Amino acid sequence: MRMFASDLDRTLIYSNKALADFRESGEGLISAERKDGREIAFMTDEARQLLKAVSAQMLFVPVTTRTYEQYKRIFIFQDDVNIPYTVTSNGANIHYHGKALKEWSDRVRKRLKAECALLEEMMDKSKSLELNGKIKMAENLFFYYILEEKLTDAAKKTIADLAESFGWRISHQGRKLYFMPNPICKGEAVKFIQEREGVSMVYGAGDSMLDHDFLKYCDYAYVPAHGELAAEKPISSPYLISANIGTAAGEEILNNILKSIKERV
Repeated sequence: MRMFASDLDRTLIYSNKALADFRESGEGLISAERKDGREIAFMTDEARQLLKAVSAQMLFVPVTTRTYEQYKRIFIFQDDVNIPYTVTSNGANIHYHGKALKEWSDRVRKRLKAECALLEEMMDKSKSLELNGKIKMAENLFFYYILEEKLTDAAKKTIADLAESFGWRISHQGRKLYFMPNPICKGEAVKFIQEREGVSMVYGAGDSMLDHDFLKYCDYAYVPAHGELAAEKPISSPYLISANIGTAAGEEILNNILKSIKERV
């Protein structure tokens, strides 16, 4: 049995902000997500059809830092594709046919108590960094800043070192700076599903350092050229980096997965 575990934002779907970053007009794109009646994320119709073809041949598992409620705003996958499992909140939660797996969430929360600083403590420590931005919390599990100014490399290293000393790590994606406790990771969640379903081969795709947590376990790991992870050359060197950026990168990755499947038949 095969599985395709994939990040969503800036890998398969693209917000208006992402489209602006990649200087895409939005022409020819279809809506993938709605919020308060507004269309806020998109993909190409070609990518949609390719994903349907991929998911017809293997288990497709969305793996996202979004909360489950945020994930449910993405209607296009749920309309087109059978999705038994979803990994949300960066791996803190796994839903199976829409119901949270208590076995998994209990395991994560036990590790949080034993292996890292508490959420409130880490939030307090982050405030000493005097980051210029708005702080937001996700399900009382982790938090992130929506930054008002760019981070220098030196500042990013200082922040990363502080987080690491308390059993946390960071990921910088666009304007968002995530602070994530080490026990909450996509990799452990993907491995759990792999073992539960007896999956023998895993394809993966993702753009951020948080995706490295699960891509390093994949047999075939794809990374869009525009992502945070692609810029980290020593870490991303084993991965298959796309030639394209933006929505075209999503198409390219899905095409390459289909080609790989055909070559292995």
